[in-house]
Amino acid sequence: LPGLHVFAIAFALEVSVGKTNTVMALNNSNVLLPCTFITCTGFQDLVFTWYFNSTELIYHGKIKNKASEPTRIWHNPRVEFVGSTTKKDNNISIVLNNVEFSDAGKYTCHVKNPKERNAQHNATIFLTVVHKMVETDNTVTLIIVGVVGGLIGLLILFMLVRKVVVFIIKKTQDGKKECLVSSSGNDNTENGLAGSKAEQKAAPKA
Repeated sequence: LPGLHVFAIAFALEVSVGKTNTVMALNNSNVLLPCTFITCTGFQDLVFTWYFNSTELIYHGKIKNKASEPTRIWHNPRVEFVGSTTKKDNNISIVLNNVEFSDAGKYTCHVKNPKERNAQHNATIFLTVVHKMVETDNTVTLIIVGVVGGLIGLLILFMLVRKVVVFIIKKTQDGKKECLVSSSGNDNTENGLAGSKAEQKAAPKA
């Protein structure tokens, strides 16, 4: 159906910035802004652009085909292209050099593929610039894990002790039952008790 065909073309091109869309960089450092794209139908004269805060163009490139590397059309002097499209991944990542606090914001990687009826797609990554990297304190997490582990250990120990106690009680009760059965079945002949063989006399002879 024509409608389904258009739907497939529209979603054949995909752009990704990786598993997370947030990056943290140290002031005055260089930071990688990753971006890759995939297309089911291949590409011809593909155009890609990077924008800062949706409007400011910082890199503009073009890729003739899969056998050729991207060519630069325009770029910000502090932006360096580090990707490659002749390898396995269609990588169009860039590096922002000498990061400043004013560089914090939204970066958009935009791709347009004429071979897919000019299909377009983009992905966004958010950059945070900090004065210094702060190490994460995992003390609270370790304490919680230790407490939870201790509680689980106590629960297991309690269950084991309970099973041992129940086993001992059961064995003790079984022993008492055996003693009662044995006592009720004793032969009282030697004790001369009523009903014993000692009181039974032979029948008189006629």
